[in-house]
Parts: sequence; C-alpha cells; structure tokens
Amino acid sequence: MSTKCGEGLLNGAVPSEATKKDENLKRGNWGNQIEFVLTSVGYAVGLGNVWRFPYLCYRNGGGAFMFPYFIMLIFCGIPLFFMELSFGQFASQGCLGVWRVSPIFKGVGYGMMVVSTYIGIYYNVVICIAFYYFFASMNRVLPWTYCNNLWNTNNCAGVLSPNSSASFNLSSQQNLLNLTLGLNQTLKRTSPSEEYWRRHVLKISEDIGDFGEVQLPLLGCLGVSWLVVFLCLIRGVKSSGKVVYFTATFPYVVLTILFIRGITLEGAINGILYYLTPQWDKILHAKVWGDAASQIFYSLGCAWGGLITMASYNKFHNNCYRDSIIISITNCATSVYAGFVIFSILGFMATHLGVDVSEVADHGPGLAFVAYPEALTLLPISPLWSILFFFMLILLGLGTQFCLLETLVTAIVDEIGSDWIIRWKTLVTLGVAIIGFLLGIPLTTRAGIYWLLLMDNYAASFSLVIISCIMCIAVMYIYGHRNYFKDIEMMLGFPPPLFFQICWRFISPAIIFFILIFTVIQYRPIKYNDYIYPDWALTIGFLMALSSVICIPLYAIFKIWHSEGDTFLQKLKNAVKPSKDWGPALLEHRTGRYAQMSSSNCENNPEAQPLNPEKMKDDLSLTIPGSNGQAHTQDSKV
Repeated sequence: MSTKCGEGLLNGAVPSEATKKDENLKRGNWGNQIEFVLTSVGYAVGLGNVWRFPYLCYRNGGGAFMFPYFIMLIFCGIPLFFMELSFGQFASQGCLGVWRVSPIFKGVGYGMMVVSTYIGIYYNVVICIAFYYFFASMNRVLPWTYCNNLWNTNNCAGVLSPNSSASFNLSSQQNLLNLTLGLNQTLKRTSPSEEYWRRHVLKISEDIGDFGEVQLPLLGCLGVSWLVVFLCLIRGVKSSGKVVYFTATFPYVVLTILFIRGITLEGAINGILYYLTPQWDKILHAKVWGDAASQIFYSLGCAWGGLITMASYNKFHNNCYRDSIIISITNCATSVYAGFVIFSILGFMATHLGVDVSEVADHGPGLAFVAYPEALTLLPISPLWSILFFFMLILLGLGTQFCLLETLVTAIVDEIGSDWIIRWKTLVTLGVAIIGFLLGIPLTTRAGIYWLLLMDNYAASFSLVIISCIMCIAVMYIYGHRNYFKDIEMMLGFPPPLFFQICWRFISPAIIFFILIFTVIQYRPIKYNDYIYPDWALTIGFLMALSSVICIPLYAIFKIWHSEGDTFLQKLKNAVKPSKDWGPALLEHRTGRYAQMSSSNCENNPEAQPLNPEKMKDDLSLTIPGSNGQAHTQDSKV
C-alpha cells in the first residue's frame, strides 16, 4: 500500500481522488486528444498549403505531380512525423530536453529553437499584413478595385472602371482586352491590386538597405498579431487547446464557401483543368520529385521543434502512431483542396481578362496579396469574399504561430526547470512575445518585404534538412534503433510497424539527403520581381542559415570538453551515451530497464521528484495509525 502511495505522490496524484485530468501535473497535458490533433493540424496546415502547393502542382505537371507528392508523403513525410511525435511524447520534453537521449546532439535542439525564432519573427509579419487587408476589406468597395487612388500611377490598368459593375457585357470585355494589350505593348501594365500592395501597403523602397520609415498601420497590425498569439497561449496548451477548436476548423469552412462560390463562376473549370491536367512526361524530371519531397518536408513542419513540443504534452500511452497518419494525410488533403479554391477563382479571372491561366497564376505573397485579391474584385459583394479569404489566412497563420511560440517557451521552461519558472511560465511567454514583436519591427519598414523574403528563403531552408538528417542518424544509429523500437513498444504497447522501421533507418534519411542535394543543385540567388539582392544581403542570408546548423558542432565540442573521462575517447563515449535521467518523465511509466535507472537516481532526477511538493506535504499529513502502531499513508488511485 505504501508503494502505491509513493508512486501516486511522485506522479502528482492526490489521495482519495479517483481520477485526475493530467498525468504530469508539473508540465500539464492536453485537455483531451482532440486538442492535440487540432493543434497539430493547425501547425502543419499553414499559409504554404494555400499559396505554395497549388502553384507547384500546376508548374510540375498538374495531376501528375500528385504521384511523386504522395510517394514522398508515404516514405518520408509520415515516418518523420511519427518519429518526432513519438520522440517528444516518450520523454515528455521539448526540443532541448529530448536530447538526454544523447547529450552530444543537444545542439540539434538549439538549432530547432533558432529556426523557430526566425520563422516566428517573419511569419507573424505575414499575419499582420493579412490583418491589414482584413481591416481594409471592411469597405463598400475594396480599395484595390480601381486606379483612381492617390497611390496609383499612369501605368495602372484595372479590370473595372469606377462607373462599372462586376458584371459587364462582351463589348466592354473586348475593350478591356484591347486596352490591356495596348498597355502591354507600350507600358508595363500594373494592376490596381499590385500598386495597392507595393505603393500603399508596403511603400516599398528601391533597395534592401533603404529601410525608410516604419509603416505605422503595419506596426499596429503586428502588435495586434502578437497580442492575439500571447492571449491564446497565456495558459500554455490549456488555453491554446481551446482556441484551436475554432482556429483549426474554421479555415475549412471558409475554404468550402470559397470553393462553392468559385466553381459556380464562368471560366472556373478552365482554372481547375489547368491545375489538374496531368503532364506525365514531367514525372521523369528530377526537379518534380525534388519539389514534391521539399513541399512534403516543409509543409509538415519537420525539424522545427514544434512537433516534439506539442507531443510532449500528450499522455504517455497516447497512440501517436494513429495521430501522425491522421494529421499528415489531413495536411496533404488540405493542400489539394486549396488548389481547387485558388484555381477556380484564377480561371474566372483569366476568362475575364482574356488571357491564359498561367499569366495570372502566382505563388507566395504575390498570390495572397495581389493575384487573388484582384480576382475577388470581380465578384459581386466582393468585400464579403475578401473578408472571408483574409480571415482564413489569419487563422492558418495563427495555428502555426501558436506552436512556434510554444516551442520556444517550452524549451526555455524545461531547460531551467525550476518551480519558479514553471509557476511564472506566462511571464516567459509574454517576454518571448515582446522580443518577437521588437525583432519584427524592421520588417514593417519600407524595406521590410525584402528582409521577409530573405528570411523565408534562407533561415528555414537547407538548415532544416541538415537538422532532420542528423536527428535521424542520432536516434537510429547513435542511440540505436533497437533501443528506440523498444521505447515505442513500451509507450504504445506495440513496436513500430516494419515499414516505419525500414523508413527510419534507410529510406527517410536517403530522401532527406536527396532533398539536401537537390536544394544545393537548384540554388539560385533570391530576387523579388525584378530586384536582384546584393551580395552583402545574400551573405546575411547564408549566415542566418548557418546560425542554426552551427549550434550542432559547437554544442558537441562544448559537451565533449565538459564530459567525464581522462582521454578524448572516454569523453566522447560519455557525451554520446544517454543521460541517467533519460526516459519517461513519470516513475509510474519507468518500467523495464528504466525501473533500475530510476531507483538509483530518484534523488538526483528532477523529473522523478514529486510533481506537486505542497500537495505531497498535505498528503503525508493524512496518515492513519496502523494495527502495529505505525502510520500508514492512505492509498491513492492513480
């Protein structure tokens, strides 16, 4: 009976309490498993699903691109997703704490933190621009509809004139086509939406070094973005887990509304056919397979640290194998579904302009803030569709941003681990949010878009591939695949399927290496429209990319230097082997080989200490005299 009580106290159970919501009272758990799945879906399904995948699909052979895309999902995406979820769930630690499995590789965790920092800074700037367009859409007429504004130039040629409506006759279409062709032959035609984007929203400068003044409207929207993120994470996963019921599901409502509206428009079928018509000859091109592998890898958020962090709040025996399949397939299905939404509207726009779909198709900010908004001006009640579209972008961005911020906060709190830092985790979240806001201010200047794209292209590119590859090697070959498979069997009740064992050991690392080689071969210096980045800016980009990767060898050197041993080999051996406190966080889960480890290290292992010391004191006072005159603690049901 005393043994049961001791175990209950050590994992935070309260005597006489039949059930408890959290296994781990020190860190907390998700309220239920739906919250974890929705949060992970919101994390994986982001802006790239809407503004990158459809463009890659039509550029790489339409429907034929789906074949390599789903091949890469099966052999690389789902296995890596499952590995990161199981890694974080088994140890109940963030991206730093999990490297007790092999402390020499803790630099991988720091690299993940650096990457998440970069992405979190510029990602929230994109969200703030979506907020700006969202507020700007609350007008009777969208401000980028016509060319009669103060920011427009003589080169502006709109689809509509101020005295026309969205529905115009064939002769007006022909006149518009003649006007457009004439302008293209004499001047460079710019659309009202493009001039609104460049000359009003961004007020873009001529050079990346010409920062100019801060755009106060964007700065205000950036503050709103960070405030929303902080409020949603004010209680960690307890609050964000409730918010995702809306932020992770409502984008699908908006996508469905826009899809139904889109397919009812004239010319929509042309856009969808352009999106899906297979060009099977392109399957033989290595670039198509490289784009498919890269999109799967970056879309799922592998090596960012977010998957490990979110899974660390799961209960120990949660079936993360099932979750990884559900979330991965949902992510990819969303990408395909978003393609129908995007290209149905672009097909409608191309029909009205009398041009090919390829001339209006775009990706990235060009699609979200220029091409698609211009297409929306052609619809009746265009402000309504615009509000829905940008609200969807905001929610998609927030779902990813929640996990990026929580990754950083969890890593800091787990690393310090004191009762004070856990009690005041909200202040840590606030501090990280304020720092993120301050670091994002330069991106709201006139040169901000240049820096945003520089960070997007370099800060989270090949560095993620290197981090993921080293993680696979460390877990499968340094810690040992047999040990890891036994850990998963202890956690889930069954070993990972043979397919995943083969993928983790051979196929997935090979695909990751292929992505790295492909990224290097396909590298082209970044440019924004006609602007070519100077060499000093590209150097900064490479330094940002290296800043995350360099954490790995630097920490390895540091760890070897401070490890026990008289010779280098002894130090290396001690730095590589798992820490004494590696394993499940709670004593009730430390069975098998971890049971012996926990019994000898109970006093030194902070995770094995009582998770609620105050409650333990109260519980110890609830003693009853035994028949032999000794005091026995009351039994507690775990």
